[in-house]
Amino acid sequence: MINLFTLQNGRLVQEQVEDLNELLEQHAPIWIDAIEPNDEELGWIKTAFGVSLPELEELGDLEASARYFAGEDGYLHIRTDFLLDEDDLSRNVRVAFVLTDKTLFSIHDEDLPVFRLVRMRARLRPGSVNDAKDVLLDLYSTDAEYSADSLEEVYVQLEEASKVVLSNTVTDQIAGVVLETIAKEEDTNGRIRRNVMDTRRALSYLMRSKYLSDVQQEEARLILRDIDSLENHTAFLFDKINFLMDATVGFININQNKIIKIFAVVSVGLMPPTLLASIWGMNFEFMPELKLMIGYPIALGMMVISTILPLVYFKRKGWMD
Repeated sequence: MINLFTLQNGRLVQEQVEDLNELLEQHAPIWIDAIEPNDEELGWIKTAFGVSLPELEELGDLEASARYFAGEDGYLHIRTDFLLDEDDLSRNVRVAFVLTDKTLFSIHDEDLPVFRLVRMRARLRPGSVNDAKDVLLDLYSTDAEYSADSLEEVYVQLEEASKVVLSNTVTDQIAGVVLETIAKEEDTNGRIRRNVMDTRRALSYLMRSKYLSDVQQEEARLILRDIDSLENHTAFLFDKINFLMDATVGFININQNKIIKIFAVVSVGLMPPTLLASIWGMNFEFMPELKLMIGYPIALGMMVISTILPLVYFKRKGWMD
């Protein structure tokens, strides 16, 4: 699918392109967004504008030289990760940009919340974008906002987990659920950190490349300041995650130690009757207890008493609490 955007009365106007003629009829688009395009649609863009967009399979190259460069065509090529955080789904989606003098081209394999939000804002707020570079900066700015919202959600989930961990009773089942939550939020926090770091690199390259005007340079600096605060917050959340992880594992160890302590107390409590049973179970010929009529009840009573006395002692010492 190809979405074409033109600037009319200060607003972005969106049109969905169905064939090559619709592209050829447009003379002043400022943004062309290709979402999971096929080879035919990529051919339309190349025919209409002379711009070759990379294949979707080529977007995974992590080499810096392949992510930010000025191509032989004289255009600026950028590949950036954008965050996708919906329900239980959290991942980074690679987007390739080609920036010409008048048009921004983008290609990605699925529609992203950041792109939808930019399209909506550009329609509702006249004057928010004036050219293709404004669109690109608006995408990065909105991506920083989206990452901040996701960080807030991570913090909320960790606060809920913290309340559970610091409650009076934490069973192994509850601890397991908490660990699952912590692991999920740690993964999301890591993806957010990676996302904002990648956005920082892209913005730094844009500022060094001298493609931006003075006003756009200042806007890029403001976005970088927002990214700095996000990186600091991700570091804080990593510390909180480590604390909650250690606390939860500590409670699991405490529960396990309680079980082991019970086994130890029971084992020690059964040692005296075991000793008595071993003595009276000997088969020597001259054992006076063997001739007693009440020897058997006495033996049972002694074993019961020898079991109760250690347990009472342990209880008074608090070793069974």
